[in-house]
Amino acid sequence: MNAQAMPDMDEQARAILRGNDRGGYTVPTAGLYPYQWNWDSAFAAWGFATFDVERGWDEIETLFSGQWGNGMVPHILFHRPDPGYFPGPEVWGGIGPVASSGISQPPVAASFARRIYDLDPEAGLPVVARLFPKMLAWHRWFMEWRLDQGAVCITHPWEAGRDNTPDWDGAMAGIDPIDVGDYTRRDTSHVDPEMRPTKYDYDRYVWLVRLGRRLNWDEAALLEQNPFRVADPTMTFTLLRAQRDLAALGRILKEDVSEIEAAIAVLEAGAETLWNAELASYDARDVRSGQWANCVSNASFLCWYAGIQNPAMEAQYDRITSVCTYPVPSHDPSSDRFDPKRYWRGPTWGIMNALIGIGLQDCGLVERAENLRTSTADLIREYGFAEYFDPISGDAAGGGTFTWTAAVWLGWASPSRPKGAF
Repeated sequence: MNAQAMPDMDEQARAILRGNDRGGYTVPTAGLYPYQWNWDSAFAAWGFATFDVERGWDEIETLFSGQWGNGMVPHILFHRPDPGYFPGPEVWGGIGPVASSGISQPPVAASFARRIYDLDPEAGLPVVARLFPKMLAWHRWFMEWRLDQGAVCITHPWEAGRDNTPDWDGAMAGIDPIDVGDYTRRDTSHVDPEMRPTKYDYDRYVWLVRLGRRLNWDEAALLEQNPFRVADPTMTFTLLRAQRDLAALGRILKEDVSEIEAAIAVLEAGAETLWNAELASYDARDVRSGQWANCVSNASFLCWYAGIQNPAMEAQYDRITSVCTYPVPSHDPSSDRFDPKRYWRGPTWGIMNALIGIGLQDCGLVERAENLRTSTADLIREYGFAEYFDPISGDAAGGGTFTWTAAVWLGWASPSRPKGAF
């Protein structure tokens, strides 16, 4: 790729963000995902901030406009009606100030807020001051309602953002989706069904949504009655990193960060409860059954992003990346559950690569970090701004003109990314 062609990739990425902009918030892609998604928006804010810092801040502030009274920030905000999506707001029955879902998503907002602040501290200071208590309340909600032995749990597969990963297979098998009722999926009208979760999965997703709605999203009742509760590497590692970044922002604001520092210690200990010694990897743990998922996933490699170094994970990383043309796959290719095109059961995701690469860099594993950044750049350059990719062939999969892939290009993968941006 010559130097003249490179800015064109940057402009394509910027055009995707502008095209998916709905005024203060961004949709992941038109049609398939017509609303504001939580962690998608944090990535979008990062991408916007590389060329429009004010628009980046708007994205995060709009996300927090939907924060519930208990501190939870929902995984979807339904700002405008769209009959082309299921399950919509009438199914979820969210109880916040904006129509929403009833679950959250990986809390990466504080980490991206810190990076956006670093791009323009003077402009960012008043926004960080407004956001700090909101981010603190969200993190506090996780610490209050989602911990098991210090690891962060999910109460629905969608909460982890890794919907149909094999990590949840055991816990999903424990759900009998009786009385789930009739429903019409919309996702498979936009994307090849072979790239999406199965009906088996979706019946259980919908059953869990209906359970939450029936309990009016009462966290104490859900803690008691929800059969799906899995301690998750994604949530644990991203919250640990977010707490570190929120503490840094708090010190800039001269806030008391002792509560955050105490939470960091709890989460560091909790992360070690996700170490599956037999697998020699960080792994998901079903809290209800006590069983390991026995999955090496791309979430396992977020340990570095969380600031945790474990030499055994370097060996796992080298093993898995050596068998993929375009790592990091969402599930171990040596597993019989690996599927290179079905959502989180094998494909490579630019967003996860960015977080893994940032972690590798931060932990001094510089060569691996740069190799991953370069291979991800090659993948996007060759196959476009897709939602995710086949890790073997590189083929684009899922939705196209995808917001967070464009954001990852601008903030991390592009050779012309801003200096000091991660």
